[in-house]
Amino acid sequence: MPELKDIATQIRRDIVRMVHACQSGHPGGSLGCADFFTALYFDVMHHDPSFNMDGKGEDLFFLSNGHISPVFYATLARSGYFPVKELASFRKLNSRLQGHPATHEHLPGIRVASGSLGQGMSVAIGAALAKKLNHDDKLVFSLHGDGELDEGQNWEAIMFAAHNKVDNLIATVDWNGQQIDGSTKKVMDLGDINKKFEVFGWVTLQTNGNDMDDLIATLNKARTLTGNGKPVAIMMHTVMGKGVDFMEGTHEWHGIAPNDEQLQKALAQLPETLGDY
Repeated sequence: MPELKDIATQIRRDIVRMVHACQSGHPGGSLGCADFFTALYFDVMHHDPSFNMDGKGEDLFFLSNGHISPVFYATLARSGYFPVKELASFRKLNSRLQGHPATHEHLPGIRVASGSLGQGMSVAIGAALAKKLNHDDKLVFSLHGDGELDEGQNWEAIMFAAHNKVDNLIATVDWNGQQIDGSTKKVMDLGDINKKFEVFGWVTLQTNGNDMDDLIATLNKARTLTGNGKPVAIMMHTVMGKGVDFMEGTHEWHGIAPNDEQLQKALAQLPETLGDY
C-alpha cells in the first residue's frame, strides 16, 4: 500500500482539481482534513468498500460538515468504494457526487445526506445506539466543523450521548478556527471546546490533524477508550487549506474555487502520487 502521506497528497490534488473543474465547492476545509480521512479510511477504521447500507459488523463514519464533500468523495474513491474516474463528475448535473453528500443516487459510502449543519452528531449517536441494540461491537466515527458547533442541536445531542452512555462513538471536531464569514472567534467565540465536551461528560483527546503519526496514534487511543461508559471526542487542530500555501489559514478559501493559474500553483505543491483521474 502507498505511504499514507502520499495518499493524503493525492487526495489534496484530487480536491483542488475537482473544485476547479466545476468552479464550485469548498477546498479549504477539505484540504485541512485530508490527513484525517486518510488515517481513518486507510489505517484506523474497519470498513468494507463493497458497501452494505446497514453497516453491520463494520465501523461507520458520518460526515456532519457535508460541505467538505470533495475530501470525502476523493477518499471513498481512492479506498475502493467507486471508480476514481467518477471524481470528474463532481457537482455536475445528474452526478452522484453532488455538492453535499446525498443518498438518493445510492453512492457507495454515503449513509446519510449531510450539509444542514448541526445534525450529524444526532445521526451518529442514533447509529451508535443501533449498534448497541444489534449487539454489534464495531464503532461509529463522525466529523464536525468547529463553526458548526454554533448550532444548538449539537449540544443537546452531546448532552444526550453522555447521559445515555453512548460509549461506542468517537466524534472528531475539526478545530481550524475558521468559518465562512471569518474566524470563529470573530463570528461567535466558541471558547475552550475541549473543556465544554469534558463538562458535558465526554472523554476528550487532542491531536494535530495535519500530523499523520499523531493522528493515527490519537485515533487508536480513542478506540481503547470506548466501552467505558462515556462517548469519546477528539479535538483535531488543523490548518484550513493545508498543503496549498496561498490557501492556508484563511477563511477566504472556505468556499471558492481556484482559477486556472491558481490551480497550477496548487498542483505544483501537490505532486501526483497515485495517478490522476
